[in-house]
Amino acid sequence: MPGKILVVDDEKDINDSLSFILEKEGYLVEQAENGKVAYDKILNAYYDLVITDIEMPMMKGTELLEKISAITPQTSVIMITAYGSLETTIKALRNGAQDYILKPIEFDEILIKIKRLFDMKNLISENQLLRKEIQRTYDFSELVGKSLAMNKVFEMIQTVAETESTVLITGNSGTGKELVARAIHFNSKRKNKPFVAVNCGAISENLIESELFGHKRGAFTGAISDKEGYLKAADGGTLFLDEISEMPLQLQVKLLRVIQEKEITPVGTTYSIPINVRFVATTNKNLQNEVETGKFREDLFYRLNVVELNLPSLKERPEDIPILADHFVNKYRKEIGKNVKGIDSSAMRALLHYEWKGEVRELENIIERSVIFAKNEFITVEDLPQSMHLLKDVLIPEKPGSLDDFIKKVERGFILKSLETNNFDKDKVAKQLNLGLSTLYRKIKDYGLEQ
Repeated sequence: MPGKILVVDDEKDINDSLSFILEKEGYLVEQAENGKVAYDKILNAYYDLVITDIEMPMMKGTELLEKISAITPQTSVIMITAYGSLETTIKALRNGAQDYILKPIEFDEILIKIKRLFDMKNLISENQLLRKEIQRTYDFSELVGKSLAMNKVFEMIQTVAETESTVLITGNSGTGKELVARAIHFNSKRKNKPFVAVNCGAISENLIESELFGHKRGAFTGAISDKEGYLKAADGGTLFLDEISEMPLQLQVKLLRVIQEKEITPVGTTYSIPINVRFVATTNKNLQNEVETGKFREDLFYRLNVVELNLPSLKERPEDIPILADHFVNKYRKEIGKNVKGIDSSAMRALLHYEWKGEVRELENIIERSVIFAKNEFITVEDLPQSMHLLKDVLIPEKPGSLDDFIKKVERGFILKSLETNNFDKDKVAKQLNLGLSTLYRKIKDYGLEQ
């Protein structure tokens, strides 16, 4: 959409010629013959840019600038000035004008300035939209659940986000620990500063110190230039240390000092750099046990564990599974562009009875896959992975039949699952199920499992 510009000058020739040039460039242009007329227009319409002369009757350009700043501060202003009014122009720049141009007007010059100004406005707008999107993504909208366990998590996030305390987030892999860390950051006073994530287990042991603290050129073989580490990059914001238990012991000592002293010493230097960083760490291990076995420093553990926020597993909040599943269906329906409205009852029962070893991450992956392969408007058991198909036979049916039929279905599913788990080694299956081999063969035949 082209920018909307108001040209304000008491000299009609300047107004007309400047408006003509700007319209040829594709801008939407209006004119005002003095500051008072311009002010009335600004009260009734929004302009991206006002180009105004300084010396005009009824209201000077400097006064108009003050009123624009008060009414619509997002409107940019370029001052038109004579050489003799440069001092006034400089004052106008200090009071909020974006630029100025001298009389006689060089049209090429003003077009370049306007283009540069609009490019900058667009960049700022895009950055603001991106920041809002990031904040929306990592507010509570991605943390789904209505269970009592999750409500406690939400309350804790809101409470700790307002503080500067170090937070240790615990829970199984796949429970959403990074989402919680980001929610803490983007709901804190540091939300407009960097959120820097570091996976402590993904960086090799000989590089992690350099990655965290930075290094000086020549500090070690391969250090061909100075490098800013993650700690410095997070200055003013939050450093997220994912899987902190994987950090080498010798580095844990240095991290402890950083947290206590709030300063870092890059590799290969002897000087310290002050930093202002909030620390949020996660682990899927029991750090107390790691301390007792000598794999994690006790002093660092207590320094990190100012606030512990434990994420419940899906086993502890099964009532959230349908809510999560619907949330992911909506997410991937939009991303993939398929008209999938939801999940049918049999597939939902399978989801509810499945053992979610990969927690929420596994549930999300399965729903994404199911949306891709769904043939109808609702996801069915057949759209779920093969490993979940057994559950349609094992689960209590919506309309119970005879008990004998149900027991046979359960037994069939149990035997098939055991066969798949043991790679169809019937000797192993017979021992596992405490059955005679001949009995197992008979049941395999009776249940049609030969293939």
